[in-house]
Amino acid sequence: MAGMIVKAIRMSKVGGPEVMELVDVELGDPGPGEILVKHHAIGVNYLDIYFRVGLYPQTLPIGVGQEGAGVVEKVGAGVTHLQVGDRVAYAGRPSGSYAQARIMPADIVLKLPDALSFEQGAAMMLQGLTVQYLINDTYAVQKGDTVLLHAAAGGVGTIACQWLKALGATVIGTVGSPEKAELAKAHGCDHTILYREEDFVAKVREITGGKGVPVVYDSIGKDTFMKSLDCLSPRGLMVTFGNASGPVPPLDVSILAGKGSLKVTRPTLTTYVLNRALLEPMAADLFQRVISGQVKIEINQRYPLAQAIQAHRDMEDRKTTGSTILIP
Repeated sequence: MAGMIVKAIRMSKVGGPEVMELVDVELGDPGPGEILVKHHAIGVNYLDIYFRVGLYPQTLPIGVGQEGAGVVEKVGAGVTHLQVGDRVAYAGRPSGSYAQARIMPADIVLKLPDALSFEQGAAMMLQGLTVQYLINDTYAVQKGDTVLLHAAAGGVGTIACQWLKALGATVIGTVGSPEKAELAKAHGCDHTILYREEDFVAKVREITGGKGVPVVYDSIGKDTFMKSLDCLSPRGLMVTFGNASGPVPPLDVSILAGKGSLKVTRPTLTTYVLNRALLEPMAADLFQRVISGQVKIEINQRYPLAQAIQAHRDMEDRKTTGSTILIP
C-alpha cells in the first residue's frame, strides 16, 4: 500500500469555496500511533467553512474536513485499539477528511458499531459528539428544563432537538423558514420561531411566561449573541459554540451583571475529547442513542468528493438541512 495515490481536497490559500482543489496525494505507511483509513463516507460541517475562510488559522497548504468513516487498511506501531479491517469513524483534527483515504492519528478514531452505516458514522460524529457534550456537560439539561436552540433545523439542531426531547426538556428553536420550522418540529422541537420575521426575545419571554430560559445554545454568533442574553433567566448560561453569521464581537462583561448575573462559555469539541478516557464514554452514549432509534441521523445532502465546492456553497447559502456527506 505504500505509495498509494488517492484523490483529496487541498487548499493553499484561504477564501471562498473555489480555494478547494481536488488533487492527487501519495500516501506512505502510517507511522507510530497512526492508521491508514480508506473512507466510505465523509462528513461536511460548517466548521470546515470556518477553517476554509481563515477564521481559525492553519498552516497552509492543508487538507479540508474533520470527519469521516471507513475501514482501517494499515496500522502503525503501538496502535492496540484498532486493527486492519475494522470499521471506524472519527471527528476532530487534523484537517483532511475530504479524501479517498488518509493517514490519521489513531487516538481520535473509534470503532463503528456494526448496527451503524458508514454514512451514519460520517454524518453523526462531529455533530453528535457536539450535542452530547453541550447538553450533558456544558449545561446538564434536566427533565422539565426549557432551552433555546438556534438553527434548530441544522445538523446539530435536528440531533439536539431529538436528544433534548429524550431527556424530557422543552425545546424552543429558531429557524429561517416555514419549511425548516416543520423539519425542527418533526425532530421534537416544541416551539419554533421564524427569526427573520419574529422577535425571538419577545417570543421566548411569551413562551416562558416572562421567566426566560436557563440556557441558550447558539451556533449563529454575531447576529444572535446579544439578543440571546436577553432570553436568559437570572444566572442563566449563554453557550456560544459557532459563528455562522460571523464571530461574536468583544464583550463588555459588566453587561452580564445587569442582565442577571449571567454566565457565558465558548466550548469546543477538541477540549471535550482531549483523550480517549473522555472520548469513549461520549461516543458510547451517542452510538447507543442512535442505535436505539432515540436519535435519528438525517442525511439530507450527498455529493461526490469532486463536488465539495458545491457542498460548501449550498451550506453557506442556507440550502442544507440535517447532515451533509461526501462520497469518495
